Amino acid sequence: MLKVGLTGGIASGKSTVGAMFVNLGAHLIQADEIAHQLMRPGEPVYEEVVRHFGAQILNEDKTIHRKRLAEAAFGEARVQELNRIVHPAVIEKQEAWMEEVGRREPNAIAMVEAALIIEAGAARRFDRLIVVTADMEQRVQRWAAKMKTDLESAGAEITRRMAAQIPDEEKTRQADYVIDNSGSLDETERQVRVIYDQLRAVRLSREKS
Repeated sequence: MLKVGLTGGIASGKSTVGAMFVNLGAHLIQADEIAHQLMRPGEPVYEEVVRHFGAQILNEDKTIHRKRLAEAAFGEARVQELNRIVHPAVIEKQEAWMEEVGRREPNAIAMVEAALIIEAGAARRFDRLIVVTADMEQRVQRWAAKMKTDLESAGAEITRRMAAQIPDEEKTRQADYVIDNSGSLDETERQVRVIYDQLRAVRLSREKS
């Protein structure tokens, strides 16, 4: 099995790229979805997050209001504190998932989509690392559409969140493959197909060795 990390900065389009890899045959899990599950009431991560950030991040039904949590973490520069609580549990779930995929399909390409693979020091867990990039204009437009907000507010939020992440230039230096998602979906898909073929070639060479 080939373990592949898929990462990139905020609003670079990782999920879109991940879906393209799935369409070609890759298995994929999203770190954000794992984090959602871990922050459900009753989970140990949930209890720790509430203990650190307070009841003001909760909805009336005691679920975590993710926007309030983000405001508390990024607005008060406590994002590293949040990451120290969430990342170890997310990585543990990712490892268990990859092991399960490997048992079911030894020749699989198992892909983990996560924004902070490099920041969390998790790049070494993967055989190959893909970084998705996009220009600032595209990021702002995507965030505005996703969050249903205006471009000025989207730009401010993107800038704030990017400040807590490693710059794209550093990420691309650590990548095995880089996908520029600034253009059309067709252009992005062409890049994905080329990289998927290369990943398959790496997997096949390992099978023969």
